[in-house]
Amino acid sequence: MVKLHIYDYIVIFLYFSGVLASGIWFGRYTKSTKDFFLGGQRFSWWLVAVSCVATLVGSYSFLTYSELGYTSGLSSTVYYTNDWFILPIFMLGWLPIIYFSRVLSIPEYFGRRFDDKTRLAALCIIMLYLVGYIGINLHTIGKGFQGIFGDPGASVELLGFIFAKDSLILYGSAIGVGLFSIMYMHHGGQTSVIMTDLLQGFLLIGAGFLVFGLGIYHLGGFGNWLSSMPMDHKLPFPHYNTPNGFHAIGAFWSDAITASIGFYCMNQGILMRFMSVKSVRDGKKAICVVILVFMPIAAIAVSNAGWLGTALVAKGEIPADTPVSKMFVVVSYMVSSPGIFGFVIAALIAALMSTLDTLINAVSAIAVNDIWRPYISPGKDDKYYLRMARYFALSATGVGMLLVPIYNQFDLIMEGFTLVMALLTPSMVVVITLAIVWKRFTANAAFTTLVLGFAVTASSFVFPWMIEFIDHGVNLAAHESGAVAEGQYVPYVHMRAFFGTVASLVIAIVTTFLTKHSEQEETKGLTMASIDDAKRSYKGGEPSEEGTDVKLHLTLEVGEGDVAHLSTEDMEKLCAKPGDILFVADPRAWLGGLRSIQVKAGEPHDKPSVIRLSENLIDLGSLHLDKEKVTVEKLL
Repeated sequence: MVKLHIYDYIVIFLYFSGVLASGIWFGRYTKSTKDFFLGGQRFSWWLVAVSCVATLVGSYSFLTYSELGYTSGLSSTVYYTNDWFILPIFMLGWLPIIYFSRVLSIPEYFGRRFDDKTRLAALCIIMLYLVGYIGINLHTIGKGFQGIFGDPGASVELLGFIFAKDSLILYGSAIGVGLFSIMYMHHGGQTSVIMTDLLQGFLLIGAGFLVFGLGIYHLGGFGNWLSSMPMDHKLPFPHYNTPNGFHAIGAFWSDAITASIGFYCMNQGILMRFMSVKSVRDGKKAICVVILVFMPIAAIAVSNAGWLGTALVAKGEIPADTPVSKMFVVVSYMVSSPGIFGFVIAALIAALMSTLDTLINAVSAIAVNDIWRPYISPGKDDKYYLRMARYFALSATGVGMLLVPIYNQFDLIMEGFTLVMALLTPSMVVVITLAIVWKRFTANAAFTTLVLGFAVTASSFVFPWMIEFIDHGVNLAAHESGAVAEGQYVPYVHMRAFFGTVASLVIAIVTTFLTKHSEQEETKGLTMASIDDAKRSYKGGEPSEEGTDVKLHLTLEVGEGDVAHLSTEDMEKLCAKPGDILFVADPRAWLGGLRSIQVKAGEPHDKPSVIRLSENLIDLGSLHLDKEKVTVEKLL
C-alpha cells in the first residue's frame, strides 16, 4: 500500500509554499488587464517556451501516458511527438495574425473575421472546451490522490454523514488543489502563471526523469529493463492492423491533426501564452523549441512509469491486477525513497496547477472580453475589468469542479478526455484553418460549419453506425461483451475526430460556394495573404524589419509623453524612425523581459546614449532609474 512519509509531506508543503509565494510575488507586475491576460507582451522566447512545457504537461499526462506506456509500450510517446504538423499554420498564419491584429481572444477574431453570430457560436464551443479541460485536470489529480490514500470499499464518517473514502479523496483533493491554484493566479494573472510555470516546468520534467533513472537502477540496469519488455512494447506502432491494442490511425487523426490544431489554435490559454512574447519572431522561436525539443523530452518524462510498470509486473514486484490508472503512483512509490516520492507527487500537483492556471486565465479572458465588456457592462475603466477578470477566474474553477463526477464515469482517463475533445474540436479546427488560409470562406459558411459540424459529430453518439465504416479495426461486439480488457481501445473514440473533421470540411466548402461575402465582412489583416496589413495596423504605420537585430545599451532618464525619446545617433544605429515600436528592458537577460515595456519611438533628441521615458512608462515596465543602463531594440 502506498503511504506518505513525513519527509514526503515536508517536500509537498515546501512546494506549495514556494509556488504560492512566487505567484503572489510576481503578481506585483500585473497593473492592467493587458498584464493580467497577456503579461504585458514583454517576455523572451526561452521563458515562454519553458513555461509552456508545464502548461502542455497536465496532471492527466503523467497518469494517462503511464497507462498507455503500460498497455502499449514506447508507442505512448506518439501523442507528444506528433505536434510538428501544427508548425506551418501556426508560425506562418495563426500567430502573426492574432498578434498583429491585437485581438484579446479567439471569439473576438471570429467576430472581426466573420460576424457576431459566428463569434457567439465560437465562444460557446471554446468555453465548453476550456472548462472541459479544467474538469479533466481536476479529475486526474483526484485519481492520483486516490492512488495514494484510496481504499476501495472503505467508508469515512464526516460531519455525521457516511462517505465512501475513495469518493471523498477524489472530490476533496480536486476541490483543494483547485482552490489553491486560484489563489496565486487570481492575484497576478498571466505574469504569475508564466513565472510559476517556469519553475514548475523544471520540476515536473526533473521528477519524470528521476523516476525513470531510479526505476532503471531498481531493475539492475538499462539492459535488464529493456529485455523485460515484450517485443511489441518496443515498437512505435504495435499491432497497427489490430487497433484494439493501439490505434495508430486513430491517434493520428484524433491527436496529430484535430487535437494538436485545436490545442494550439483554439485553446485560448495557449494562444495567450504565445501572445505574451515581446515579438512574433520570439513567438516563432518559442513554438519551434516547444514542439521539436521539449515535447519529445516530456514524452519520456510522462510515459516511463508505465514502461517500468511492465518490467516490474513481469518480475512479480507489482501485482498483475494493479489498476492501470494507479500505475504511475504505484511505480513511483516502489522505486523512490521517502522525500523523493514527495517530490514526485509535488510534480504531479505541479502538472495540474501549471495547466489549470493557464486554462482559468483563458476562461477569464473570454468572459471579460467577449461577454462582460462588450455586452453587459461596457465603458468602465480598466481596473473594473481587472477585478471582474479575477471573479471569473474563481467561477471557472467552480464549474470545472462540477465536471469531475462526469469524467469519473469513464474507466480510463484517456477515454473520457479523447471523447470530449473529439466532440468539440473538429468543427472549430476546420473553421480556424479555413479562416486563415481561404479568403473566400464566408461568415455564413463559418457559422453553419460550427453549428452543423458540431451537431453532426454529436449525433454520432446516438447513431454510431455513422462512424463504423471508417472505424479501422473496430470490434464493437467484443467490447460490448466485456472481452476487451481494461486499457484497450474503445470503439469510435478516436475515429470520431476524423469523422467530425471530414463532415465539417464538406459542410464548410459546400456552404462557402453557396453563399456570398456580405458587405460587413472584412478579411484585411485577418488571413495569411494579408499579414502585412495586420503589421501596418499593429504599428499604425508602414512596418520596417531593418535593424531588428541591433541592441543598444542606453542610460535611462525621465522624460515626458507616452513615447520613448532617443538621440538621432542611436535612432540611426537601430534604423528606427519616429513611430517605430521599440522594446526597452532591464539589461539582465535572465529576467526574460520581466522588467520591460513596448513603446513607440518619438522625435529624437541630441544627447547620445540616453533614452528618455515618462515616469508612468517606467512604472508600467517596472524599470529602475537607479540602474545605469537599459537594453533597447527595435521590434517593428
